[in-house]
Amino acid sequence: MSVEGTWDLSISTPIGTIEAVVELRRQHSVLTGVAHGAGEEVPLVDVALDGHRLTWRQTVTQPVRLNPVLAVVVDGDTLIGTSEAGCLPASKVTGRRRAARPITEH
Repeated sequence: MSVEGTWDLSISTPIGTIEAVVELRRQHSVLTGVAHGAGEEVPLVDVALDGHRLTWRQTVTQPVRLNPVLAVVVDGDTLIGTSEAGCLPASKVTGRRRAARPITEH
């Protein structure tokens, strides 16, 4: 299964909905990624795909410093799961993969 691409995520937290963009790439057979949101860009850590289950960790500083662990199930171009950070309640995560842009030759 391929999870590479750009994903638009919506995370429903106790303080409101957070919109983020996650970019996933495969480099030398290893999944890597970066997340953009709340004015910051953070690397994804320990990105792992097990069947349809995708997990990763990241550190965010906006709006507050947290170290969430995300676990989602990927179904084609959509995903759903949770984000857990410390003692906070789990937050629902949903996402959709952006359509790939066609490569044009000049």
